[in-house]
Amino acid sequence: MAWVALFFAGLFEIGWAVGLKYTEGFSRLWPSLGTIAAMAASFFLLAFALKSLPLGTAYAIWTGIGTVGTVVLGIFLFNEAADIIRIACIAMIVAGIVGLKLITPA
Repeated sequence: MAWVALFFAGLFEIGWAVGLKYTEGFSRLWPSLGTIAAMAASFFLLAFALKSLPLGTAYAIWTGIGTVGTVVLGIFLFNEAADIIRIACIAMIVAGIVGLKLITPA
């Protein structure tokens, strides 16, 4: 269950990171409230996962999911660069996430 919570914590991290763009410096009410709610959910789920997962592994995977998801959405939503070097770097982050999951006991 901790791994599922960690996965969803990462998804909520993507939500609040992208949400920050839409808040326009927290000057827009609804995007700001959604972003704050996603932050709270992300931290709550991360805290839950940390009850049984190692801190370093959980934190690295949480930020990795957030990083990869935010970069991908940045490419699709905000027309950010998608050159081969950037994609290769994201692939290395994904490999690191998968590697940490594979070597960490359930």
